[in-house]
Amino acid sequence: MFKNVGIIGYGAVVPRMRIKLEEIARVWGKDGAKVSAGLNVREKAVAAFDEDSCTLAVEAARIAVRNHDAARIGALFAGSESKPYAVKPTASIVADAIGASPDLTAADLEFACKAGTVGMQACMAMVASGMVDYGLAIGSDTAQGRPADALEFSSGSGAAAFLIGKNPIVELIDTFSFTTDTPDFWRRQHAEFPQHAGRFTGEPAYFKHVLSAAKGLFEKTGTTAKDYDFAVFHQPNGKFPLRAGEMLGFEKEKIKQGLITPFIGNTYSAASMIGLASVLDVVKPGQKIFVVSYGSGAGSDALAFEAKKGIEAARQPEAVFDLIGRDKVYVDYAVYAKHRRKLKTL
Repeated sequence: MFKNVGIIGYGAVVPRMRIKLEEIARVWGKDGAKVSAGLNVREKAVAAFDEDSCTLAVEAARIAVRNHDAARIGALFAGSESKPYAVKPTASIVADAIGASPDLTAADLEFACKAGTVGMQACMAMVASGMVDYGLAIGSDTAQGRPADALEFSSGSGAAAFLIGKNPIVELIDTFSFTTDTPDFWRRQHAEFPQHAGRFTGEPAYFKHVLSAAKGLFEKTGTTAKDYDFAVFHQPNGKFPLRAGEMLGFEKEKIKQGLITPFIGNTYSAASMIGLASVLDVVKPGQKIFVVSYGSGAGSDALAFEAKKGIEAARQPEAVFDLIGRDKVYVDYAVYAKHRRKLKTL
């Protein structure tokens, strides 16, 4: 079904501004070292005043399409749970900004942190069917977390975009999804910060769906963890993906390249996608990649890929881990609160 369909271009972006978990913990009277170790997160990326999920999506999209004709994009899907507009699509802004409009279909997608991989699946199906030449799927989010809440320690900002087409540099082998109504995380209309069900977000939510989707794809493709060279999981923190991978039989070294959360925090819809981008920065032809996203509410998408010839020449200009380490600007809690608009004025 997906023969000769997959990723033909990709791009990831991470804000330069950072705040260390110890600094957040200091403000709320917590043990910073203990919090950091408990989450396996050292610091998180902070979107500035002039950055939001739309500007980050545009930047990632421009990188992804830099070697291709954006006018051939027939579908563009922008996944996010922190859109700048409640009613106005981000997808149309991105399409105009990269020169893809007007002859395309575009939409914003929502399914918590797996909205980006839903877009990838849709684009791959549309390309495989011949409905469009190219499809662009984006996952982009900025940190949302109530002050002193666990989310404030773990949620960061970033974006990743994947251009889908034929004759790919990374071919899709197959995909499998698992979805239930599991209310582990939510944000009502007009509520500024999301709420979550604490430890309930682990076993019956994240692990149930991630493991079920992964096992479903294993069965569908007749593979096991040993058949893959890299594994990428959704990263609400730095510990869950390592544990999920171990439960599925993956060695930690196979997960390490895609584990970006300890350095930039959980980037929600972009988390597994930036992790995938970091793997594409180093993968070699013939190597296989296993990806499982997770979205609260709840569901997981599992995708299997194989790198093809041409991957080296098509890598993004700056690798994810170079982006993570380059020109970082550390801020204190007051500056962080100002940029993330946690201080309210009339």
